[in-house]
Amino acid sequence: MPLRKPALIALTTLLVMVANLLSPGSAQASPAVRYTNPLAAQRADPHIFRHTDGYYYFTATAPEYDRIVLRRATTIQGLAGAPETVIWRKHSSGEMGAHIWAPEIHFINGKWYVYFAAGRADDVWRIRMYVLESSGANPLTGPWTERGRITAPWDTFSLDATTFVTGGVRYLLWAQQEPGIATNSNLYIARMGANPWTITGATTRLTVPTLAWETRGYKVAEGPSVLQRNGRLFLTYSASATDANYCVGLLTASAAADPLQASSWAKSSNPVFAGSAATSQYGPGHNSFTTSEDGQSDILVYHDRNYRDISGDPLNDPNRRTRVQKVYWRADGTPDFGIPVPDGATPARLTSYDTPGQAVRHWDFRARLEADVTPLADSQFRLVTGLSGAGTVSLESTNFPGYYLRHRNFEAWVEKRDGTALFDADASFTRRTGLAGAGTVSLESANFSGYFVRHRGGQVWVEQNDGSATFRGNASFVLE
Repeated sequence: MPLRKPALIALTTLLVMVANLLSPGSAQASPAVRYTNPLAAQRADPHIFRHTDGYYYFTATAPEYDRIVLRRATTIQGLAGAPETVIWRKHSSGEMGAHIWAPEIHFINGKWYVYFAAGRADDVWRIRMYVLESSGANPLTGPWTERGRITAPWDTFSLDATTFVTGGVRYLLWAQQEPGIATNSNLYIARMGANPWTITGATTRLTVPTLAWETRGYKVAEGPSVLQRNGRLFLTYSASATDANYCVGLLTASAAADPLQASSWAKSSNPVFAGSAATSQYGPGHNSFTTSEDGQSDILVYHDRNYRDISGDPLNDPNRRTRVQKVYWRADGTPDFGIPVPDGATPARLTSYDTPGQAVRHWDFRARLEADVTPLADSQFRLVTGLSGAGTVSLESTNFPGYYLRHRNFEAWVEKRDGTALFDADASFTRRTGLAGAGTVSLESANFSGYFVRHRGGQVWVEQNDGSATFRGNASFVLE
């Protein structure tokens, strides 16, 4: 834009600033999250509930399958080191005596509820759904009352109860083996009754595992969880055996539709979240959702393993770990879960300040600027201590660990570290307050003072700051 039009420049700058303040439901940037994975070792089927008392509450399956544990902290990362309390133990005989699985904690009508699955002490595979209730302010101290079994349409294998509210109505979702259908479990929904451990009215079968990725090892649809955003209901579920084949599928419905009508829901033809050999994460699934501390980002909570091969029954392998990462949103309002990120610090994206909705990504290892990046991981980088030393940062690729954003002939590339001092210098930057102002960041080359990462012509370069408003906008990014 010509400098002789200062009014238009000011207006454009204002519009850009407003655009960057939009919520993450749009294609705009929301602040980056800072977590370190895994959050908890040997904790599967994780559920994190953010309460109005300022705490996050975390429960999960313990590998001994004999108890329900709970911890809380004021931050998600704080859950990693928070003390854990056993709030309930399995019965010594009869019902609820074995296979204590997949607890979820919810706060409903002023009371705490934990949904969980359990077998019998004398028939461990007679899995059914049960509920605990507490009226205590702090659920870690209880006391807890057993409210008994959730009565489903059939007295068959059933598990993974969860609940959500839409249109002012509370619903129960769960997985169950239906007589006459040759699967291990399908997904079902019903309205909740007068209390949170009963259902009422018609039960609807939402999906049956029939696709190849839903039927590896076992024919499974389980672990439902609902994320509501952009006028839609996004129902994630887990499929296949609980080994490296485990993955996450998606059903989508309009928030205005009747969720009890199976026709309201559309199934994605491919998994939306699956293992990644690139990041050494295998069998991600049984997820839940929470929100970041600032309330601006949706957080995916899930378990996986950091190795592929398992000896024996996967259910006897104790090493599923609880992990978290940010959910990103496409311009069409649908979620993009990406891939399970590497262990360690969670990555961020560099989204353009002056071209909202576009992010730095690698394409054939050349860095460029693009909207709706597919795959998402091409635009995710871990900000790590600079390869050239303290005081600098380097940007490590998420889907190519060991590859870093570096400049070469003033072009920005994502390339594998070769051990040379030149590479380390080219891949190191000083993080500055954004040249465009507060709320943005700029990255100054560690070995070319005054040269900054900037976009130009759809590609990314490292070039000298010429002091212009155009350069300042091109060289400023939002960490998303």
